[in-house]
Order: sequence, then structure tokens, then C-alpha cells
Amino acid sequence: MTFKQWIKSPKAYVAAALAVYLLIASLGTLDPKGLINGAISVGVSIVLDILFSLIEKRKRILPDGAAVTGLIIALILGTTTSWPEVALTAAVAILSKHFLVYKKKPVFNPAAFGLLMSVIIFGTGQSWWGAFGDLPVWMIGFLLIGGYAVTNRVNKYPQLFSFFAFYFVLQLLMGLYHAGDASDALRPPFINAALFFGFFMLTDPPTSPIKVKDQIIFGALSALAGSVVYALFGGLIYLFIGLLIGNLYKFLISRFSADNAKAKRPAVTSPKSY
Repeated sequence: MTFKQWIKSPKAYVAAALAVYLLIASLGTLDPKGLINGAISVGVSIVLDILFSLIEKRKRILPDGAAVTGLIIALILGTTTSWPEVALTAAVAILSKHFLVYKKKPVFNPAAFGLLMSVIIFGTGQSWWGAFGDLPVWMIGFLLIGGYAVTNRVNKYPQLFSFFAFYFVLQLLMGLYHAGDASDALRPPFINAALFFGFFMLTDPPTSPIKVKDQIIFGALSALAGSVVYALFGGLIYLFIGLLIGNLYKFLISRFSADNAKAKRPAVTSPKSY
């Protein structure tokens, strides 16, 4: 793949948008720790991804997906997170990408899996600082511009609209009925997190379906599962859990389709001997 071909790929769009967000958020918060964590997370992700690709003897070794995973992790983890925790979170994410696979594709979104495990194992927090939650509200415009470019490139509008429609309606209903802290979900920094999540994690092509019908179900299921978790437990991991459940749905329909195709395939019988 040439550079001209790569720069038009979905991963190039996502990587470019996230790299710009890393720079803008670091300048906006006047906090260089975000850049340091970004370098650590991306570096560990790329090195491990190349190592595993060599072990698996893959023909194409281009760790652009690993760079995207590292950037997402750095933009979501708090900037005060220690460097070993950042490195280990990135490592867990890349391990899931290479070990939890189906037909050579990751079952779960690596960044979401790594961040969820990071909370459970290391007790890390998420600030979603790269979604501009601590900066003026007008900076949400950067999320919308980058999100449109990425969603349009990967053609994931059905699942994105499905997710946002179900998510905001459910949060509104829970807020009206005072279920959990749903009213918080509709204001910064929670709404920043939801937009960042929807545009740059939910739309991940390898871990989300292709067909329009499946995309709609995938988005609705992720929103429903995440909202239920948020209503019951609060916190900031509800989006990750919702996405991982959506990933499981995609995995199951892929398995079901493969099994159906195999069952319909005519059985090959060996010729009778004379």
C-alpha cells in the first residue's frame, strides 16, 4: 500500500483526527502530561502489534490500527495516570486484539477492552480529556467535524444514528423518571464522552457489522446496554460495557452466518471405487 492509498483509508482518517485532538487538548489544558502519555500508549501499542504480527507471520505489517488504539487510550485515561498503568492498558488492548479473535479479526474493540480491564485491574480513572470535556463547549465542534469525516469514510451512519437516538432518548427518559444520574449524561463532560465514543470507537470497522439492519441493532443494543449499566451503577465505564456487548452481537451474527453458509454448502462425497 502506497502512502497515497493509506492516507485515504479509514484508519488514516481516525489517526489524523485523534492526533489533532491530542495536540489541541494538550494546548488547551496547558498540560504536557497528555502528550507524554500519548507517546507511551502509542509506542507500546505499535511495538507489541509489530511483534505479534511477526510471530503470526502476517504478510501485511502496518501498525496503524495499533496507533489508533494507543491514541484513544491516551485521550480517555486521565492525564495523571502513571506511565506504567498507561503502558499496561495499551498492552492489554493489543493482547486482546491478537488473542480474542474470530477469522483473524478482533472480537472486541481493543481500546474499549483495554480501558475496561484497566479499571478492573488497575483501578484507573477516565477523564475523556481528549474529548474536550474540560474546555469551552464550542470545542465540541471539533468532535463533530472529525466525527463526520470518519463516519462518512467508514459508512457507519445507520449504527451511529441508531446509537445516538436510543442513547439520548433513554437518558432523557431516565432523567425524567430520576433513574440514576441520567441528567448528567446530557451535559459536559459526559456528552463529550458520548460523542467521542460514538464517532471514534463505535464505528470501528473490524468489530462492527456491515449490513444496515445489523448496524441499527448494533447501535441500539450498545446504547441500551450502556444506559442500563449507567442507571444501575453510574461511573464512566458504561460506554465500554455497552460497546463490548455490541461487539458480542456482531461476533454471534458472524458465527451464525458462517454456520448457515457451511450447512447449505453441498457435501463433497468421494467417488465410488470401481
